[in-house]
Amino acid sequence: MLEGAQFIGFIPVADLAVARTFYVSTLELPVLDDSPFALVVDASGTSVRITPVGEFTPHPFTIAGWDVPDIDATIAVLDDRGVVFNRYDGMGRRANGVWEAPSGDLVAWFKDPDGNTLSLTEFTQPS
Repeated sequence: MLEGAQFIGFIPVADLAVARTFYVSTLELPVLDDSPFALVVDASGTSVRITPVGEFTPHPFTIAGWDVPDIDATIAVLDDRGVVFNRYDGMGRRANGVWEAPSGDLVAWFKDPDGNTLSLTEFTQPS
């Protein structure tokens, strides 16, 4: 039934102004709409509504991610912009925090200013 419908993602935040700086300036996602109710950005054709929800506790798992063609280059740019990548104990990883999955896919995680976990993935087989 929904196979032809456009997907919309939602990311909860406490402070919309801080989130706007991160998602628009740091991640360079183009703004589609900006209101007191939500900042809507374009994530390569998918609308993502960054919605203020007041105080909340972020989930301990990844809530959004991007399929990137070159994870090392993407990390280098984001690192220069102040993004800190997570390091997880017990997961073999490269010096820059990238984890290589058994499939060969490469994954890195980072947090937005509200503590939401986001990820980058470079798939061995392009999607």
